[in-house]
Amino acid sequence: MKRLFILPILISICFSSFAQKFISDQSRIRFYSSAPVEDIEAINEQSKSVIDLESGAFAFTVPSNQFQFKKKLMQEHFNENYMESEKFPKSTFTGKVKNWDELKGEEKIIASGELTIHGVTKTVDIPATLITQTDRLIVDGVFPIALAEYKIKIPKALFYNIADTVEVTVHFEYKPFVK
Repeated sequence: MKRLFILPILISICFSSFAQKFISDQSRIRFYSSAPVEDIEAINEQSKSVIDLESGAFAFTVPSNQFQFKKKLMQEHFNENYMESEKFPKSTFTGKVKNWDELKGEEKIIASGELTIHGVTKTVDIPATLITQTDRLIVDGVFPIALAEYKIKIPKALFYNIADTVEVTVHFEYKPFVK
């Protein structure tokens, strides 16, 4: 039910008019932790995003409990012990795309704004690639997240199992927004 309210809120934040506005219809958020004992990877395909090419506004929301792991126990620990998904059900980004001149083909961009994870908000710059196709946009980006900066605590006993910094990969495919 909460997910039904998230998307309209994002749309209202980003959109003041309806020209050049896009909404994601496919997403993939991946996080990857490489540590001496094991590598951990999780995928979330339930994220939502909006982008307004006229103003540069860009936002996405990631439901914390929708990450899928290869091992069920990892998924339980992630939701209960690290992300505290009941207390912090989503992560969000709201900001602007800073550096595009005109949309054609593929170009490097920076999304600058506020990233909230585990209830902690930080100002970040997310490097990405914006690909323009005839009827679609695609945004791909990779950036690091230092867990301590977002007050995600890793027990000392698991120091060799989970990296201090994880790699986050975002992939959004957009279609034009139709009211």
